[in-house]
Formats: sequence, C-alpha cells, structure tokens
Amino acid sequence: MKLKKSIYILMTSALMMSLSSCNDMLDMEPKSAISPENYMKEESQLDAYALNCYGYLPWDGTVGPCGSDNATDIQAGMSVPDKYLNNRLKVGQTGGAWGFGEIYNVNYFFSVVEPAYEAGAISGNDENIRHYIGEMHFFRALLYFNKLRALGDFPIVTTTLRDNKEELIEASKRMPRTEVARFILEELDKAAEMMRPVSPDGNRNRMNSSIARILKSRVALFEGTWLKYFKNTPFVPNGPGWPGAGKDYNAGYQFKAGSIDDESNWFLDQAVEAAAAVADAYQLTPNSGILPQSAAESNEYVEMFGAVDLKPFSEVMLWKACDKGLGVTHNIQVNASTSNVGIGVTRAMVNTYLLKDGRPYYAEYGVDAGDESIEEIRASREDRAMLFLKQPGQINMWINLNMGSHGSPVEPKVMNITAGSEQFRYNTGYTSRKGVNPDKALCDNWGSYGGVIIFRASEAYLNYIEAYYERHGQLDAKANGYWNALRQRAGIGGSIQSTIDATDMAIEAKFNWAAYSGGQLIDKTLYNIRRERVSELMGEGFRWDDLRRWRSMDQLMDAPYFVEGIKVWGDYYKALYEQAGMENKDYQLVYEGSDANVSSPALSPYLRVYQYNKEGLGYNGYTWHMGHYLDPIAIQHFKITATDQEGYSDSPLYQNPYWGLRPDTPAEK
Repeated sequence: MKLKKSIYILMTSALMMSLSSCNDMLDMEPKSAISPENYMKEESQLDAYALNCYGYLPWDGTVGPCGSDNATDIQAGMSVPDKYLNNRLKVGQTGGAWGFGEIYNVNYFFSVVEPAYEAGAISGNDENIRHYIGEMHFFRALLYFNKLRALGDFPIVTTTLRDNKEELIEASKRMPRTEVARFILEELDKAAEMMRPVSPDGNRNRMNSSIARILKSRVALFEGTWLKYFKNTPFVPNGPGWPGAGKDYNAGYQFKAGSIDDESNWFLDQAVEAAAAVADAYQLTPNSGILPQSAAESNEYVEMFGAVDLKPFSEVMLWKACDKGLGVTHNIQVNASTSNVGIGVTRAMVNTYLLKDGRPYYAEYGVDAGDESIEEIRASREDRAMLFLKQPGQINMWINLNMGSHGSPVEPKVMNITAGSEQFRYNTGYTSRKGVNPDKALCDNWGSYGGVIIFRASEAYLNYIEAYYERHGQLDAKANGYWNALRQRAGIGGSIQSTIDATDMAIEAKFNWAAYSGGQLIDKTLYNIRRERVSELMGEGFRWDDLRRWRSMDQLMDAPYFVEGIKVWGDYYKALYEQAGMENKDYQLVYEGSDANVSSPALSPYLRVYQYNKEGLGYNGYTWHMGHYLDPIAIQHFKITATDQEGYSDSPLYQNPYWGLRPDTPAEK
C-alpha cells in the first residue's frame, strides 16, 4: 500500500538487518538461519541489533569531527546555499525529512523485546540486556530529535502499526513540538536509567549513561531556547498563526508547564541538570599551547581531533573507531590536510576569536585592522585560533611521507583562493586544520581511519553555561567555573567580566549572526556565551542548529549579508598574490570582466567569496525567509492522507509556517 510505504517505509529486512560500518567484524548467525520467532530471544541478538543502529549517530566523514559548519556565518563552501537565496528553496513533491523508516526499525525492536523481557524470555546477562534496551531508547530519542530539528511538530509513534489505512492516517497526527521534545527527554531518561555507567566492553566506542545525559542537555537547550525566541510566532504551539491550531486534535492544547515561558524554563532546567551531571564527571583534554610541527612536539588538544585511538583523551565521551583493513574509513584526514573540500573559515569566525588577553580584537586594532595576514591573526589571538587556523608553510605530516595518495605534508606558501576544484580551493583564504594527523598513511583517498569524535564533554560545559544564563539571567559559581576552565584551556587571559565589558555589540553585529535573536541585539553577556560556544565548537557541526534555535537570521531579511574571507586587497595579500601570479597564472587575481575570479576592491578590501560574478548566485548577498527556520513537508504526504486532493483539508497533516501546499513553490515569507 502506497500509504504504508510513505508513513513507515517498511523494510523487508527489518527482522534481520545487515550489519554495517564498524560492526562488520561481528560474527552473527547467517540471516537465512534466523527465523522471526527465534530472533531477539538472547542477549547477543539484542546486542547486534543495537550496534547496527550506531549508524544513526551524527557524523559526516568528510570534514570536521562530526561534520562541518558549512553554509553558516562561520564557514562557507564553494556553492551558495539555497536557503539564503530568493525563491530557490521550495516545497518538494516527494521526499524531505518526513519519513519513518528508521523510527520503524527502532519501534520493531521494542515491539518484540519489551514483552519478551517482561516475560523473562530473553536469555543472557540481565545488566547487559538492560543496557542494549537503553541504547535503543537513546536511538529512538535521537531519531525524534532529528525530526524536531527539521520539522517541529511531529507524530509520536511508539508501536509498529498494521497495514491499515485508517490506523496509519490516525497515526500521522502531528503532536505539538513541546510534546515531541518532552517525549525525547523521557526516552533519554529511560536510556540513562538502563544503560551502564560504563559501556559493556569498558571502551568509549559504545555508549554509557552519560551519553544519554549529554544528548538530553542538547535537546532540552534546543527546545528551551526555541520556545523563548520564537514566542508569539507560528513556530510554537498556540502562537499566532500556528498551523496546528487548525486541527481538531490540537484544539485546546495547553503547555504542560502552564505557559510558554514556564515551558521554556522547564526545558532549560532540564538542560542545566543534565549538563552538570556530565561536565562534573569529565575533565577537559589539556592544551600545551603548542602546534606540533615535528615528532618532538605534542599537544593532546590538537591531536584529539585526528588521532587513530581516542582512548587517551579524557574529554572524548563517545567515538567511532575505524579500520582500513575492514574498509571502515572516511576522508577527514585527507581533507583536513588540504583545502577541506573548499569549505573555508569566514572573516566572521576569525573576528570572533578573542585576543590572548581576553579582549575582542577591535579593542586593540580597530574594526578593519589586525588581520593583514593569517600570521598576524594567529600571533595575537587565543590558542584556538592559533591551533586550528591554517597558515601557509605549516607542516601537517612527518610520518610515512612516502605513503598516502592524497594530502599535503606542508601547507602551500600561497593558498589558492580561485581554484575551480574543491580539492585545491582555499575558498575564503582561512581554513580549519581540525582533524590533521601527522601520519600520511591515513591519506589515501577515502582511506582515512582516524578516530571520529561523536560526543565530547566540552559541549556539556557550554550547554550548562548557556542554559543557566537563559534561565536565570545570571551565572552561578558552577557556570563561571566551567567557563573559566574552557578559557584557561584556550589560553585566554583576563576575567570573563573584562571580556564582557570590552564587547561592543554594534561591531559584533556586523559579522556574527549570534549577536541577534529575532532581529534584535542580545546583551553582551549572552553574546559572549555564544562566542565561547562557537570558538570551542567551530567546524564540528553545531552552528546551524544553534543559529536556528536562537532565531539569528531575521536581520538578513532587512539587509543582505556578504560572506567575507581574508583581507585580499590589503597590502600583504595584494603583494603576495601579485608575486605568485607572476610565477603561476593560476594565482592571478582578476576582479573585472567575464574572467573575474575574486571580488573587486571597490566592494570591500576583504574577499567576498560569492561576489565576483554579477550573474552568479549570491552576488547580492545572503537573505532570509522566515519559513526557512523549518523544512517544508513534501506534497506526497498530504496526497496519500487525504481524499480532498485539492486543499487536503481532511488530511491530519498541516504544512509548516509560511510554506504552501503546492509543489515547487518557495516560502511565502
């Protein structure tokens, strides 16, 4: 039935899923020998099923420990994102984030295991069995969090449904996002209760109860801040124009905490409690303040992002172990030692890094100064800029230099900002080096096998600081302690208050979107909390979710934003590229005519990465549409749940705010 496929995407292999990724080495009974009535009856089968779901964990495998922050204000690739352009992002006919295939797989597990466990029909070590059930509660929470982030309101389905049209349509009713978020936290509480405090094998490649708590802090912070900043909009239950109000099943909805403010505070309290439980249990990996350039030098903080074995690093809570011999590889080390597939760090991110004494850069240099070269920036800024921004001539590798088909042992003396290939283009002139490993053996194309961080404890420190301040409007001793620990690790001098006092929000607002919520400037303390977050997590895949929950793009609707990179038309870079262009035409900079490959100095002394071709996308800057804070639901899902094929009035679904019910149409606002 077409409806069943859309809502559940039933998989013929649901009973006996093939193992993948790092679990290929597990020895299971051949599929043909496992019958449904005998499956999920012993500990090892629960173990295998849960392990297979580790593929749901967030990681990209291309750049950064868990992905990148491409297509935000702090990182920019070669392609202009549709979400920042007029009439490019549209309602789909099919596909999109609406789908239940992975959720079905998890629900199937519970439909079989829970009654069997309650009946005592699963053999094996009870503590291990409970742990594997706890892992599945975690994965159900994670999958629902993915839906919450993309779509907001969403059906809560915890059972496997019959192939019955009426039953499936009934199950499609979208629950208010606050109910979805509360359900996620309930699942994570169950996961924390059932999982061991230390994983069954004693390693951090397998989850423990702390992993449920750090995700709980992330989810609760997301929802608490979303409710705060989207209050009085259609993006929250009972807000003016909330599309859910048009459905009878949502009539009279009331927040469980009473009001939207109380609901937001409840989630923030949950984030504070969960974050503290993690942060108090994990120490930060130390920083020696050295960027290793030979075997004689070491820095655990740097090595943590690219090492093959992440067991020695105290901060790493969960990581993916890879093995080239088993074909479990990625491309992080290849890309980290070259151009990061054309994904550059922006001027906005560089300006966010504090000086070593804890002041913003402009307190010393002024707004458009202190950044003539990357060397000047790295010499004056805190350690995270010094350690993780590339500089021409830096040594990336010194081990097995005759191995690995890709990767650059040494950064080029002049970074190519005009190359047509992402393999060679340093798109903004600034590039992250998170993930570099000194062993070139890790640099075969898609043959990298460094460990990949999935969760690290610094996030819990940051979640606590932000959640506590958002909840109480001030910081307590614990928040200050966490913040000082992060600053000290980053080599930042001075006090937190001295940084806040030296912050000029009018200047910060020129570059950093986090200076805004709902189109209004935020206070200096909150901004510096957000500054700390991005300085620590840059390039690790957090930024897009942060910007959305903070509602930090409204201001783009009133004024375009131009992504900038290096000060290409300052004295230093202008002379550097003129000399390089005389030696190699590939480095010649052209800013006029049809051959233009860089932006004109008449526009800005800084490289504007999308403003060199007047006919090109993004030439007029980034803009924003309110509808883009959530994804639209594809039309196919309305069609198959309604008999009214014009307006879909009898479908239980409703479209997200400012999106329509016709395919290939852009957001209305």
